[in-house]
Amino acid sequence: MGAGTAVAIALRDSARLGGPVRCSSRVGDAQVLPGAGHPTTLGCAMKLLLVVNPSASSVTARTRIVIQKALSADHRLEVAATSRRGHATRLAQGAANDGIDIVVVLGGDGTLNEAANGLAGTDTALAAVPGGSTNVFARTLGLPDDPVEATGALLDAIEAGSIRRVGLGAVNDRYFLFHAGVGFDAAVVEQIERRGGLLKRFAGHPLFIAAAVDTWVRHYDRRRPTFRVTSRRVDEDTLGDARTTGVDGMLAVCLNTDPYTYLGSRGISLAPEAALDQPLVMVTMRSLALGRLLPVLAGALGFSRVPVSACPAVDHRTELAEALVRGHRPVPYQVDGDYLGEATELAFRYEPEALDLVVPLGSPARR
Repeated sequence: MGAGTAVAIALRDSARLGGPVRCSSRVGDAQVLPGAGHPTTLGCAMKLLLVVNPSASSVTARTRIVIQKALSADHRLEVAATSRRGHATRLAQGAANDGIDIVVVLGGDGTLNEAANGLAGTDTALAAVPGGSTNVFARTLGLPDDPVEATGALLDAIEAGSIRRVGLGAVNDRYFLFHAGVGFDAAVVEQIERRGGLLKRFAGHPLFIAAAVDTWVRHYDRRRPTFRVTSRRVDEDTLGDARTTGVDGMLAVCLNTDPYTYLGSRGISLAPEAALDQPLVMVTMRSLALGRLLPVLAGALGFSRVPVSACPAVDHRTELAEALVRGHRPVPYQVDGDYLGEATELAFRYEPEALDLVVPLGSPARR
């Protein structure tokens, strides 16, 4: 157990008992990963901004206080709470302009995405503390589900200088951390957001399953293709011809990391090769017929030896520098689990080394 983890857990236990706690941790010599931009040095405090989404599923007043105390034990900390959609982006932009070293986000994937959009292209790093219902990105990084334990892991990473420059995906003018979805995928997200509030906060994964089934049955046209996808690999000069190399689809997911999401403790893996230091992967479903869909779900959940990429209904493209989705009619789309509306054209691109990210020690993202 690292010093940061010990401090965070001690503070949490003290808060539960209702008593004060005295704590200290030492910042040691930095271990800088390739591409790292924020090495910590002996006795050097970092300037942190903690961005809190008070409406996120796992955020409580007690948890927030414990995390604030843990982060401020050895670092200069400012705290800001989001109050509306897009607020985290503006807070992150302001932090970068003010010379903040790290923006720590306590919230769900949507709040993380907003902060990443405010920090992309700057020297201010992003750190994730899971506060939502699924916390796809934090779990992909290998952080504990418990937000206090995750804070301790981040403090250990900051102490070790474990900050890495990573790539992002982008669709039109919006960056994404782990994926963007088009068509049926986004229609499911729209239904979840319509049923949001307390139901989204407490129902979690059952709500996702119910929304997916309801969308498949009642809210999405499965009779005809919704869009056509063309793409360009990093070793190609031009976008492929839509007529000869394009593919019609009803669902497409452009991935910057894997898994796509989690169902309980199990990851739904669409493209194991997707990673923060690799170009994008595009997975397109040509059909949503039940007989075509079930083998894909079985492969994604690890119940079948047939990978998603080998399923007949799937078009699987890797090493993508860009992709273009043209709708046969307006199509819904989402980024990192946030529904953004409908569009007739979506331009995807890979942005290498776009963001500094605090990476937990032992995370797959450090390899």
